[in-house]
Amino acid sequence: MADIRNDFAGIKSPNPFWLASAPPTDKEYNVVRAFKAGWGGVVWKTLGLDPHIVNVNGPRYGAIWGADRRLLGLNNIELITDRPLQTNLDEIKRVKRDWPDRAMVVSLMVPCEEVCWADILKRVEDTEADGVELNFGCPHGMSERGMGAAVGQVPEYIEMVTRWAKQNTRMPVIVKLTPNITDIRYPARAAMAGGGDAVSLINTVSSITAVDLDVMAPEPTIDGKGSHGGYCGPAVKPIALNMVADIARDAEMAGLPISGIGGITTWRDAAEFMALGAGNVQVCTAAMTYGFKIVTEMIEGLKNWMDSKGYERLDQFIGLATPNVTDWQYLNLNYVTKARINQDMCIQCGRCYVVCEDTSHQAIASTKDGKRHFEVIDAECVACNLCVNVCPVEGCITMEPLAAGAVDTRTGKVVAAEYGNWTTHPNNPAKVAAE
Repeated sequence: MADIRNDFAGIKSPNPFWLASAPPTDKEYNVVRAFKAGWGGVVWKTLGLDPHIVNVNGPRYGAIWGADRRLLGLNNIELITDRPLQTNLDEIKRVKRDWPDRAMVVSLMVPCEEVCWADILKRVEDTEADGVELNFGCPHGMSERGMGAAVGQVPEYIEMVTRWAKQNTRMPVIVKLTPNITDIRYPARAAMAGGGDAVSLINTVSSITAVDLDVMAPEPTIDGKGSHGGYCGPAVKPIALNMVADIARDAEMAGLPISGIGGITTWRDAAEFMALGAGNVQVCTAAMTYGFKIVTEMIEGLKNWMDSKGYERLDQFIGLATPNVTDWQYLNLNYVTKARINQDMCIQCGRCYVVCEDTSHQAIASTKDGKRHFEVIDAECVACNLCVNVCPVEGCITMEPLAAGAVDTRTGKVVAAEYGNWTTHPNNPAKVAAE
C-alpha cells in the first residue's frame, strides 16, 4: 500500500492527518484517545500566559445544518484554553514521552511583547514538543484583547512576532493565518519574511450563524446577548482551498510548507488540499461531529486512492493541481461544453427545466409523449452546468465537450466559437484599444 508517512517542516508523523488546535486537543485524555484512534499528530489547544482565561458557561456553539440535519458549519465563541498553563505543559510532556512517533505541536497566543513570547516558548521547549503554531487567527474574544486576528490582520505584526519566536526557540514555527482579510498572500509573505518555517490556514471565519427571534439575540445566546464567533466546518472548505492555492502558486513563497485547514471531513477533502499544495492537513469539526475514529476512514481512503492512481508517496501528488489554478483571463474560451441528459436515468422531476427556464438561458425543452421529456437546446445552452448541480440523480446530466466550430444540426447555429482566451478575445477592451 501507499506510504503516507509525513514530514512537515521537519516534524514527522505516521500520516498527514493532524487534529487542529481546538476543544478536541485541550487535554491529555482527549489527545491520548486521538492517538489510539490513529491520528498522526495534534496541535494542542492554544495556550496563553496565566492568569488563565475564563470561558462562558452557557452555549458555545451555533450551527448550520443541511436539509438532512447534516452539520455543515459550526460557529464557536470559545476562547483559548481555560486550564492552567502548567497543567497543560505537564500533560504535553507526558503525552510526547508516551507517543514519541506522533507529531506534537503547541498552539500559542500571548500579548505582543517579546518578553511574553520568550517566556512561553522556553516553557514549551521544556516539554520536548515538536513545534509551535502561532495563533494569529482567532477572530473573537482574544482579538478584542489585541491578540489572535488582531495580529493576523496586520502583516507588520505578523513579521515582528514571528521573528521574535524564531529568535527564542529551536523548534519549527508554524504561523496560523486568519481568513478575515482581503488577500491572504500578504500575511503569508510576512510570516515567511519573519523566518516562519510554515503557515497553516485557515483559522475560523468571523460570523453570526443565526438569530433567536424569540429573544432577539444572536445564537449561541448568553443571558440574552450574543457575540460574533469563528465559523468552521464543511461550509468553509471552498474559502480554505482558494487561500491555500493563492499561497501555493505565489512565486515569492515557493517552497513554503502549508498545513491545510478548513472543512476537511473525508480522505478526498484531504487529497484536494494536498493536490493544491498543502503538505498535510488539520481537522477539527469532523472529529467533533463524528468522533476520533473518523481518521480510520481518512487513512484507508487516502491509501486506496493513492494505490489506484499509482502514487507511492505523498510528495508524488502534493501540489500537482497548483499549476492548473490560473486567473480568469487565461481560461481557454475555445473549450465549449453542452449539457446532456441521460434519458434512461432521468426521473422526469423537471428541476433542470424549471431552473433553466426561470433563472438561466431557456436551454432545456420540455415535451410530453406519454411522459415528460427534457432535452437540451445546444444553441441556447451556455454550459453554465446549473442543471447538473440541481439534478437529484448523480450522473444523469453531464457536460460534453464539443469541438471548436461545432454546429447545432437542428438550428444550423455555430455552438462552439473559436476565440482562444480573454487576452485574445475580440471583445477584450485592452485588445481593442491596442488595435
